[in-house]
Amino acid sequence: MDKYEQILKKVDHTLLKPESKWEDIKVICDEGIKYQTASVCIPPSFVAKASDYVKGKVKICTVIGFPNGYNTTEVKCFETSTAVKEGADEIDMVINIGMVKEGRYNDVLDEINKIKDACDGRLLKVIVETCLLTEEEIASLSEIVSKSNAEYIKTSTGFSTAGATFDVVKIMADNVSGGTKIKAAGGISSLEDAEKFISLGADRLGTSRIVNIIKNN
Repeated sequence: MDKYEQILKKVDHTLLKPESKWEDIKVICDEGIKYQTASVCIPPSFVAKASDYVKGKVKICTVIGFPNGYNTTEVKCFETSTAVKEGADEIDMVINIGMVKEGRYNDVLDEINKIKDACDGRLLKVIVETCLLTEEEIASLSEIVSKSNAEYIKTSTGFSTAGATFDVVKIMADNVSGGTKIKAAGGISSLEDAEKFISLGADRLGTSRIVNIIKNN
């Protein structure tokens, strides 16, 4: 069980399907508490209710600018401030991919830092949606997030064309600096996958499947 516990401590137990109901979110919260996951990652509309329900027994993570990232910075900051007021402990934001494609890395950095300010001390993870990026863009964003005030770079929303891959996490690990951590998310379907991502440098895993696997073992 020790090995499982080490993995679970790095898992953001996730449910972000648009059809999710409170009954589904409650199950995720109960499992997060029972299996002592790093957090439960849920839609913003459930943050207040979930925060009241878990009473600090598991951290509440939510998503901002999700899943496409092309909301204005002002809207993302408002979303973030609202989530924090309602009890979110961690924020996973989606960058503006269009800015990256235009080479506007300073604007990406500025947006990250504005959202970090809105976090009011809460932990910030920056979703860069690697399946839409070139290897060079992934490397550049790893450097940009490292320069920002965010704590994590995150591979994927899980809602685009692909999730985390071993190659992508290795590129991130080779290019982050200053203590910036990596979250692998999307498509992590086995304990072997989880262990491999961790060995490559991922400090968090965004997945719903790992708890289910361990629960059924």
